[in-house]
Amino acid sequence: MLGKVILEEAFALPRLEEKTKWWAGLFSTDAEKHTKEIQDIQDIRLKFADQYGVGYTILSYTAPGVQDIFDPKEAQALAVEINDYIAEQIKPFPDRLGAFATLSMHDPQEASDELRRSVTKYGFKGALVNDTQRAGADGEDYVFYDQPEWDVFWQTLVELDVPLYLHPRNPTGIVFEKLWKDRQWLIGPPLSFAVGVSLHALGMVTNGVFDRNPKVQVILGHLGEHIPFDMWRINHWFEDRKKKLGLDCKKTIREYFNENFWVTTSGHFSTTTLNFVKDQVSSDRILFSVDYPFETFEDGCVWFDNAEMNTGDRLKIGRGECERPIQAQQVQGLQCKSYIDVKN
Repeated sequence: MLGKVILEEAFALPRLEEKTKWWAGLFSTDAEKHTKEIQDIQDIRLKFADQYGVGYTILSYTAPGVQDIFDPKEAQALAVEINDYIAEQIKPFPDRLGAFATLSMHDPQEASDELRRSVTKYGFKGALVNDTQRAGADGEDYVFYDQPEWDVFWQTLVELDVPLYLHPRNPTGIVFEKLWKDRQWLIGPPLSFAVGVSLHALGMVTNGVFDRNPKVQVILGHLGEHIPFDMWRINHWFEDRKKKLGLDCKKTIREYFNENFWVTTSGHFSTTTLNFVKDQVSSDRILFSVDYPFETFEDGCVWFDNAEMNTGDRLKIGRGECERPIQAQQVQGLQCKSYIDVKN
């Protein structure tokens, strides 16, 4: 399938190469190759895209990124640097490359201002943040974005009509020491990523983010960070127990997933799993992604192109926005939904 859109695709700053190599050593069997690929924007990445039928890529800064920096001034300075850098890198390829803004999440208004700058100045497609923001003098505080003081940020997303991609990061500090230090093989995709993001996402539901800001759109990777698989149980306990005990949510968890959440296939290339998630959240809320370079174009694209599904679902999930020209192909008359307008 030509013209696929992918939107959880990482890059890193070349000046931080040594840190990138260290991080790569935790997730890659070839740290040198991974570092080369993640720092490349215009060459290797686009060649893979051409080879595997990807028309448009939305780039985002690799985890843990700015969310790992607990000094607010340092975090903000790095976020601005990253956004300015990637804007220049994608500039020559407006029909092939876009970006999500990188944000320091220490302060809601500051995050809102940088989001607005990145979207209005550079045409970024939204923002991606790596779960909670480390904060405090020792980095042991964790900023969640599900409290009312963050409504100014959520309202800015709505005003700009762009989504937030909530991506995982590695456990740190006391959380690492108490939970993961003796279970390090479970850090990352095997378990810790889904644990962190699912807590944060469900906290947004139970703490009223979507009730106060009903038009907010949040993207979750990896086929929903385990939440779709627990959908029945979460719904049962919210509706039949927790609400009777005081939980104040205006809608059901299924309604929030139908109206406020999207999920991507990033790093989760299982047809059986995809079909289950389609049953839980519908193909209208699923978007194709690879998770490059943590995963390969070959694994993601060959799987998706050959997965058994109907043509309508393949177009909705794979291209997202089917009514626009992608990779020089004008696709007409297809009512495919996507929150991301790849051509703005």
